[in-house]
Amino acid sequence: MLLKLATWNINSVRLRLPLVMRFLKSAQPDVLCLQETKCRDGEFPTREFRRRGYRHVAVHGQKGYHGVAIVSRLPFHEIKRRDFCAKGDARHISMRFDDGAGAAAGAVVHNFYVPAGGDEPDAAVNPKFGHKLAFLDEMTAWMAADGIASERAILVGDLNVAPLETDVWNHKALLRVVSHTPIEVEKLTLVQNSGPWVDAMRRIVAHEEKLFTWWSYRSPNWALVNKGRRLDHVWLSRPLAPALAGMQVLREARGWERTSDHVPVIVDLEL
Repeated sequence: MLLKLATWNINSVRLRLPLVMRFLKSAQPDVLCLQETKCRDGEFPTREFRRRGYRHVAVHGQKGYHGVAIVSRLPFHEIKRRDFCAKGDARHISMRFDDGAGAAAGAVVHNFYVPAGGDEPDAAVNPKFGHKLAFLDEMTAWMAADGIASERAILVGDLNVAPLETDVWNHKALLRVVSHTPIEVEKLTLVQNSGPWVDAMRRIVAHEEKLFTWWSYRSPNWALVNKGRRLDHVWLSRPLAPALAGMQVLREARGWERTSDHVPVIVDLEL
């Protein structure tokens, strides 16, 4: 069985619903994980997804901010929503495929939207940065304590950290820019090691090669200057890592009209 799973920070699912439908039609993923849906649960366009064949929907939303969702052709159950840092933010949702999902049955998908962290990389003067670091710390402690990655598990989402030098357009220029500072990289590495998790994207694309999933709205010539960062990630637990069969970053989606500043990432798993 080939399982195709995609993740995309959509930056308002209602505003960009036509783009999501376009993506689903062309890419045909079995599962789509969305971040920054920016709507309450009752406002999520569930009906439209079900009409497209994605009958199974799990949503964790809030008014105007954040929000994560999972839509799937395959059935799932055991939906969980964890409140990190006790802020009431909708930044995590997970589900477990049920028996009707074939070879995927029993596997768990975690969808995250890690705080961006504001502009100043100093927790003493920027509470948003402090929140981001605390969020990553809590992820590490939770995963280590609960053995989240001890079973067949997938972790996806906008983790808002570009950990490798080749995950940013210029390593030296971004060392003091939020998303690539040494302390963020260190803490994301601790999250990854707490699994331990396998970086699926870098299993396909060598560490020496540039790999981006986000290009700023501030750059009108984004494709030409290519000042990107890899903020979106797909991690696999070690029991599931051997199933990795392919990966694609849909860079062309950044050029769609009124699109998100992130692009979809797709992984294929041969189960």
